[in-house]
Amino acid sequence: MTLMKWQRGHRSPDVIDQRGRSLGGGMGAGMLGPMLSLGSKFGVGGIVVAVGLYFGGQYLMGGGGSAGLTGERPAPGTSRASDEAAEFVGFVLDDVQNTWRPKFQQLGKTYEPAKLVLFTDRTATGCGSGEAAMGPFYCPRDQRVFIDLGFFDELSRRFGAPGDFAQAYVIAHEIGHHVQHTLGLDAMKRAAGASSQGPTGASVRLELQADCFAGIWAHSTSQRQLLDTGDIEEGLAAASAVGDDRLQHQSTGTVNPETWSHGSAEQRSRWFRRGFTTGDFAACDTRQAEL
Repeated sequence: MTLMKWQRGHRSPDVIDQRGRSLGGGMGAGMLGPMLSLGSKFGVGGIVVAVGLYFGGQYLMGGGGSAGLTGERPAPGTSRASDEAAEFVGFVLDDVQNTWRPKFQQLGKTYEPAKLVLFTDRTATGCGSGEAAMGPFYCPRDQRVFIDLGFFDELSRRFGAPGDFAQAYVIAHEIGHHVQHTLGLDAMKRAAGASSQGPTGASVRLELQADCFAGIWAHSTSQRQLLDTGDIEEGLAAASAVGDDRLQHQSTGTVNPETWSHGSAEQRSRWFRRGFTTGDFAACDTRQAEL
């Protein structure tokens, strides 16, 4: 397995480590349970306030504050292996966000960094209660990415996408949603409402754009010689592994494009590669593109 070149011992000021902490309480308003099958929906009567990566990744819920989002040290008993995983996440987070700063400057804007919360099993968010079974997700209401590091084991074992660059792709994808939110690009999904799903719907367009944005970061790492042989293949494998068609087939044995929210395996890897090949923000405009 190849290893992306990264700085061990790195501590990011934008990582909030809540692993092992119990935040108490039950599910947030409108949350019905973990997303265990493709096409699942959460909540009743809320608004779309979070976009995730894993099993369909969007949920509906009402308010809820950012209760419990304090503390930046791992809980007692955290293993050295998990500490290194947290260091890697922090390094990638900072590298991705540093990549976006000059690109925002080119647009005449200032990049405001997202925070990333490491949690175990369940956490409170500005979008309601989040669970590890949902996979990594971004909450625009508090501009934070949430990750239970156990997801990376799942990505490797269950979905056949091992490697540290596969993990880096996940982080870069979620920060891609922060970029969208900061620039107002996620407005098209809010406008589409319930009709945002489907193979050419607003949800898929936003997810493919986030994949392309992850590719822009990968392009930057290549330019700075941070990549090792096989790293991009790991990223492409991860993008493909979480395609709606693959996840649906694995879960139900059938594929229904009309319920897609993230795009097919081929689409996701293709748009990631597009960002990597061009390094160009304009090349990631999926609003009217042929998907």
